[in-house]
Amino acid sequence: MSTHPEKILASDSIQAAVNRRIRGYPEKIQASLHRAHCFLPAGIVAVLKQRPRLVAAGVQAFYLRDPIDLRACRIFKTFLPETRIMASVTFTKCLYAQLVQQRFVPDRRSGYKMPPPSHPQYRAHELGMKLAHGFEILCSKCSPHFSDSKKSVMTTSPLWAGFLESLKKNDYFKGLIEGSAQYQARLEMAKNYFQLSVNRPESSLALSPGEEILTLLQTTPFDIEELKKEEANLPPEDDDQWLDLSPDQLDQLLQEAAGKKEAEPISKKEEQNYDLTQVSESMKAFISKVSTHKGAELPREPSEAPITFDADSFLNYFDKILGPRPHESDSDDLDDEDFECLDSDDDLDLKTQGTGEEASLKGTLNDLKSYMAQMDQELANTSIGKSFTTQKQMEPLSQTTSNNSDEEDSGAGGSVMTPVDVDLNLVSNILESYSSQAGLAGPASNLLQSMGVQLPDNTDHRPTSKPMQD
Repeated sequence: MSTHPEKILASDSIQAAVNRRIRGYPEKIQASLHRAHCFLPAGIVAVLKQRPRLVAAGVQAFYLRDPIDLRACRIFKTFLPETRIMASVTFTKCLYAQLVQQRFVPDRRSGYKMPPPSHPQYRAHELGMKLAHGFEILCSKCSPHFSDSKKSVMTTSPLWAGFLESLKKNDYFKGLIEGSAQYQARLEMAKNYFQLSVNRPESSLALSPGEEILTLLQTTPFDIEELKKEEANLPPEDDDQWLDLSPDQLDQLLQEAAGKKEAEPISKKEEQNYDLTQVSESMKAFISKVSTHKGAELPREPSEAPITFDADSFLNYFDKILGPRPHESDSDDLDDEDFECLDSDDDLDLKTQGTGEEASLKGTLNDLKSYMAQMDQELANTSIGKSFTTQKQMEPLSQTTSNNSDEEDSGAGGSVMTPVDVDLNLVSNILESYSSQAGLAGPASNLLQSMGVQLPDNTDHRPTSKPMQD
């Protein structure tokens, strides 16, 4: 290994992936933190001042809760809602997102009442309520006598004996008589400190997060009034605009994770010159396609043209393989002339029948058009008719006179119905559906992409977030 170190090196792609993950650390850790205001019970504020890392356990307990865990949150026993104060809590961005994105309504019996969503501090109340539920769940999983059992095991360990001997040498007990009330109080504080600070995490005496929280509550005195005074000097919150990803930022993250070359974004000039008629024309082409038993067919590439089938060539090919067809029986009394006569009679019948069917079909279509025109006339003055966008200007009178006969047939009477702008309604409805998807997959985007149409981003509602940092 020392003489040939290059033989144990990983490939360039693996090294690049590892370097990309660790690039910028440990300085990059601060960029992964998020500071937010939370309306929390005073006990949780005191615990987080001593052990800020316990916020992770509280968030995970709330995020992974189940109905059994929520039974402990019907009536809070450890963190009462009456003691809530405003405090600043530092999360990682992952923990903050987990806490914010989940919708949760507290039990009425819990006492955690929420202000209306329009309240300026609604987010702080919501975060504090969720975090309090997580801490209450952690404490509910602890046995009521966990402290005594842990301490009884702890006092038998050699590590505790050495720690206690060191305290006596440094005059920790101040000459107090062993067994007195003051001596026992100091001894209890020493045991709690030993459990929290001296014990190794891998030791069998290590505390669970809930046990650590309860131990801190017992050993850390706090004054609610003093904590309330600190509300006026809280540091400002961090902006959580990073939660809103634009489609371009999402594509960038996906491309970085997949290791693909970044696609060129659509320029502003292309966005301004985008022709919306492409949407209506593509939709018309899609609707005009004749659907088969397999459903509507999307526009194909030239290389994806449908396969043609020639029945005559197929039968001739099988004739060559299987041999000629057997001759017809000689018992047939009809000769070729008879067949010709029959064929001519059939042709006449078919022509007569075809003419009658064509006339009947034409009459049916005219009746259908008349019914549709009458329905349009009746719906024009209803809320449904008014919901459509109509043409702003009517055609000149010279052009509309040719359509008077159709209006009379439809039973419109003397009123002239403003024609509906089909293209404008089509484009506006598709854009409204596309905008309501908020960048997610949906029917509008799927339909447009299947037809080869890619809409630019909506710059009016694009989040004004700062560019992403590596």
